[in-house]
Amino acid sequence: MSQSSDNQDNTNQEKIDFGYRQVLKEEKVKRVADVFHSVADKYDVMNDLMSFGIHRIWKKITIEYSSVRKGQKVLDLAGGTGDLTAKFSQLVGDNGLVVLADINESMLKVGRDKLRDKGLFKNIEYVQANAEELPFADNYFDCITISFGLRNVTDKDKALRSMWRVLKPGGRLLILEFSKPQYKILNKAYDLYSFTMLPLMGKIVANDSDSYRYLAESIRMHPNQNTLKKMMEEAGFVDVKYHNMTGGIVALHTGFKF
Repeated sequence: MSQSSDNQDNTNQEKIDFGYRQVLKEEKVKRVADVFHSVADKYDVMNDLMSFGIHRIWKKITIEYSSVRKGQKVLDLAGGTGDLTAKFSQLVGDNGLVVLADINESMLKVGRDKLRDKGLFKNIEYVQANAEELPFADNYFDCITISFGLRNVTDKDKALRSMWRVLKPGGRLLILEFSKPQYKILNKAYDLYSFTMLPLMGKIVANDSDSYRYLAESIRMHPNQNTLKKMMEEAGFVDVKYHNMTGGIVALHTGFKF
């Protein structure tokens, strides 16, 4: 057997975290897809319930940090049901462009229907895409956001390099994601809430406790603030900073391509 075949076999057998379990890389992609196919219809309702509506404040802050202006091109990656896309559509105006991209067909459909119901369609495009292999030209976007999506990506380093490639020089990446609470007492309360209330709400509202148990586990397995900062720098981003919100339960990481 050739060396290249051996390498391919090793890659296929490589295991990775799916919540607290270890699964094959290719299996994780399917399992994550199944989770979001299951929760797509109830995603917005569950977001409001799980965060007590605070996710809207986190996203508003992200928009403010983006500094997006009229005429710019924005990629809302793992954009799901389109909360950020809706605001960016208004900010970039008729001469700008917002691409709502998501790997999950069900989430993308919910987002498209929701935005069209709001009358937002003139400057929005929809692309089903894997963050690890973005199907866009080099140096194309002025701003990229990924909101509560990076932790579900199989190869985060590859995805960050892909984002760097399609971002224009001077462009900005913003990663809004659950992170590591700064205070021990908050961490304990957050664990209790995540592993008892989230699955229970998932069962009652979405008839799916397993998916929300995975979401809680995926948050714990996601890189903490400093680790993600280093990963962004290794992917080529500069002036990388993070801003803790709600005691570090969520962090907004920002970085530039120069």
